[in-house]
Amino acid sequence: MERVVLPFTQNLKKLGIQANVRVVDTSQYINRLREFDFDMISFVFSQSMSPGNEQRWFWSSQAADTAGTRNFNGIKNKAIDRLIELVIAAESREDLVNRCKALDQALLWGHYVIPHWYNDEHHVAYTAKMRHPANLPPFSLSLEAWWIDPEKAGGE
Repeated sequence: MERVVLPFTQNLKKLGIQANVRVVDTSQYINRLREFDFDMISFVFSQSMSPGNEQRWFWSSQAADTAGTRNFNGIKNKAIDRLIELVIAAESREDLVNRCKALDQALLWGHYVIPHWYNDEHHVAYTAKMRHPANLPPFSLSLEAWWIDPEKAGGE
């Protein structure tokens, strides 16, 4: 396979880290993910507004030993396993939020990921003739709900 030198590899070299990036085809990438056959990957751990039993798939000790799960980090931690079960068993929204915060803190404490590509704002270029609902849902632009204001559109 082809070896690639990317700018970040030179930055890592300054820290004493030798990074080799290898380009693979899609099917090889998917198979390597399923079998946890990699040293490092870039991945988005998308979450819902109401986390539940999918947390086992991401972070549990059992998932660390099960091919095809998303515990790419290989986390095997009894405290995290317990927090996952508490999240799943939450009986109120307040309990769920508090338990998810505790799980998040435990995951952050373990330094399992290097966060990157975070931006808490949407940057969108649009024309003045576009309109959108006054209250958009959290974490979404809901572009499918936008419309063209006929009064602003002119003769277009």
